[in-house]
Amino acid sequence: MRSGSADPLFVGVDVSTGQVRALCCGPDGTVHARAVAELPSPVRPQPGAAEQDARSWWPATVTALMRVTTSLGPRRKHIRALAITSTSGTVVAVDRRGRPLGPAVMYDDARARSEAATAAFAGRDRWARLGVRVGPTFGPGRIARLLSEHRGQEVFRVCHTADLLAWRLVGAPTALDWSHALRSGYDVLAGEWALEAFDALGADLGLLPTVLPPTTPVGAIGASAAARTGLPRGCEIRLGMTDGCTGQLAGGGTLPGSFVSVLGTTLVVKGISRTLIRDPGGPVYSHRLPDGHWMPGGASNTGGEALATWPAARRPVLDAAAQARGPASVVCYPLARTGERFPFAVPEARGFTTGMPDGEVDAYRAALEGVAFVERLAYDCLGGLGAPVNRVFTAGGGNRSEAWLRIRATVLGRPIEPVAQAESAFGAAMLASVGSAHRGLPEATAAMVRTGPVIEPCAAEQAALEDRYGRFVAELAQRGWWSGSVRPEARSATGVG
Repeated sequence: MRSGSADPLFVGVDVSTGQVRALCCGPDGTVHARAVAELPSPVRPQPGAAEQDARSWWPATVTALMRVTTSLGPRRKHIRALAITSTSGTVVAVDRRGRPLGPAVMYDDARARSEAATAAFAGRDRWARLGVRVGPTFGPGRIARLLSEHRGQEVFRVCHTADLLAWRLVGAPTALDWSHALRSGYDVLAGEWALEAFDALGADLGLLPTVLPPTTPVGAIGASAAARTGLPRGCEIRLGMTDGCTGQLAGGGTLPGSFVSVLGTTLVVKGISRTLIRDPGGPVYSHRLPDGHWMPGGASNTGGEALATWPAARRPVLDAAAQARGPASVVCYPLARTGERFPFAVPEARGFTTGMPDGEVDAYRAALEGVAFVERLAYDCLGGLGAPVNRVFTAGGGNRSEAWLRIRATVLGRPIEPVAQAESAFGAAMLASVGSAHRGLPEATAAMVRTGPVIEPCAAEQAALEDRYGRFVAELAQRGWWSGSVRPEARSATGVG
């Protein structure tokens, strides 16, 4: 059933590092409008630094929302609720009017190494209980460093991207969801900030926002924001989740045992577990859904960028040739950069190929298989930690390659279900719909997420790819990056995200 013109509408806003995306859909998932506005690229003034002009977030959000509401025309009056998703752990100090006092410190800023070490030691018991690995990008250290840079200024609050924009939309400070707060040192089990870590760093907990579950209503669009964005006055603002989480929700994963592989530039694997999956020495981290279920997973540094050597226009031809050729003659770990985050955390990891490929098609097929091997290892890792995998959805640009889908299903040894509409902004709109059109996320998923034909494994290639997967894992072990069911301790950590 398609949404009728009088059905309620829901908006998701996704603030990434380079763009603000806004999307409006109905309760059945039909997308009625979408728009994009550009953001300035983050700047890196010194090694380890990552900053962005936080003053750019609101104008870009206004632009994207106005484009959406203009496209909707009179139907915009039916917009019932909005939720925001953004990068995990990006923070900025603001004054009493919500004006940034300086640049935002991005989620991957790694300058607070000494502060992170202090937070790790002070909160060691808490982090162990939560299964959290504290590294230089983990929030308490970055927040303490941010506050030290603004010493002498009247800092009213430390805001994350999501709650600063909610403040603008509502016209007053709002709470923050526990997903965006996780990487900043919020304890989702105890329902509190990591007191001892912030105390040890001398950071004022009074400057941190109140934290509530995702989908909680925190206010409504005021007159000023309505005039600037075209949103109707009274439209609810509901708390969202981080972009990785909303991407997973949009991919169909909301029931225990369901997992989503988002294969874009990188590979993100997240799923749903009834219990918290602890991996304090490794790269797996767990967000929490509003119903109490957990979202274990991680993000690899390999993925679609492994194919960057081949122009996008040529890939359909190479896909067909790779599918006709069958399994590659070599084993490839197609890491385009230095360092891996998941399913093992090794900062100095580098890509490799065992032997010389037999031409371009063989090299291309090996790269497709290599990403599938990383995906399989991620699922083996999660299963070994106690997160059973019953159903696998897949989303992202990798879904455009039928050859890749078939290879991945065969390597995983299970059917995979492609999802048509797996944008983070769509996942945010799903969260916005909970509490009005839908009673919970499982109901929203059933009504809004659409899957394509199931991709089955190729029986004729299964034995050969299983053999090559074994060789892939053996190569990792030989390099000291993987040791069976136990990953080597990361020599540098990236925290949770």
